[in-house]
Amino acid sequence: MAQPELRAFNSGVNQSGVRDYNERLLLSMIQQMGPLPGSDLARHSGLSAQTVSVILRSLEAEGLLVKGDPQRGRVGKPRVPMQLNAAGVFAIGLKIGRRSADLALMDLLGAVRQQKQIQYRYARPDEVIAFLRAGLDEMTASLSKPHRSRVCGIGIAAPFEMWKPHDIIDADDSEFRSWQDVDMSAEVGKFTDLPVSWVNDATSACYAENTFGHGRAFRDYAYFFIGAFAGGGVVMNDAVFEGRRSNAGALGSLMSRDAGGRPVQLIDRASIFLLETAIREAGGDPALLWTQGADWSIFEAQLGPWIEMAAQDLAMAALSACAVIDFEAVLIDGAFPPEVRARLVERTAHHAGKIETIGLFRPEITEGTVGAHARVLGAAYRPIASRYFLGTGGLSGTG
Repeated sequence: MAQPELRAFNSGVNQSGVRDYNERLLLSMIQQMGPLPGSDLARHSGLSAQTVSVILRSLEAEGLLVKGDPQRGRVGKPRVPMQLNAAGVFAIGLKIGRRSADLALMDLLGAVRQQKQIQYRYARPDEVIAFLRAGLDEMTASLSKPHRSRVCGIGIAAPFEMWKPHDIIDADDSEFRSWQDVDMSAEVGKFTDLPVSWVNDATSACYAENTFGHGRAFRDYAYFFIGAFAGGGVVMNDAVFEGRRSNAGALGSLMSRDAGGRPVQLIDRASIFLLETAIREAGGDPALLWTQGADWSIFEAQLGPWIEMAAQDLAMAALSACAVIDFEAVLIDGAFPPEVRARLVERTAHHAGKIETIGLFRPEITEGTVGAHARVLGAAYRPIASRYFLGTGGLSGTG
């Protein structure tokens, strides 16, 4: 198998006092490329061979790296590649959704060791916090005692301003207001000392796509994630951009117009809640929409029109985003089966191709590949990334 192309990283620094950056640099290179010997790391990073050697020994002693099999067949001493130690670090991710909550235990390689889910009609703080507490106990208990000390944090992904109701959700305002005064960091701090990070759920999905999915193929792109509500994320210079108030990429708020010409937002046209409503009004049971791995073909009478409506507005939103930042691509993913994603992307690209784009370069409109689990994967990955890899900021909302 051909080795993936190495993205350009900023060079390392050979002075004292910057070792943390250099450690992140080498760990990020190994994460992206796979096992690499010190000589390759030195060449790509611009660090001296001695500096790289010292850092690698330190990271190995900390349990973050392990030696791979020696590379033989060359003249001289065999080269020994260094690789990430899967058990070097763990993190917990919690996705709080409008219809379900997911919890995952992730290792340093991004592999999910355990995953749990609860479904509900509406999210309530006490229920979600109890789910997190029980799941945290269960997941950490499954680790050996030395590994429990390697759990570095809890990442929580949730919709922006979850306490605000919306007309397309059939719920009393009180169902949402209960979240307004909840300090999740403080609540979680009652039963664990682990640092807590909070991130918008669509931004969290963007982290997962940029690390584990098709997003790795692009340097700058807009990312749409279609869940109960439509949302999104922004990637620039290979890194997810969260913005000053951690709300960059709020693409679901982009303006559109409904069939009557009235101003609406993308969430009013491309959210799964709209499909749920259509199925219920037709006398069907939309519960399968929120069940992982379900077959949506039984909803084709409502699914087809929903895809067409969502695709038209996604096409406009995609090109509008590219008028602000010259994205090379627009990626679309969501909490639906892969075949639904493929149809939605195809129709979005079709409608975008019919829109005049004077002054714009047309982006490549393509599929994201992580899928429905992207939000919880991004939530679990963020505490790891913020401490050990480049391209992410520190934890926000830490407790």
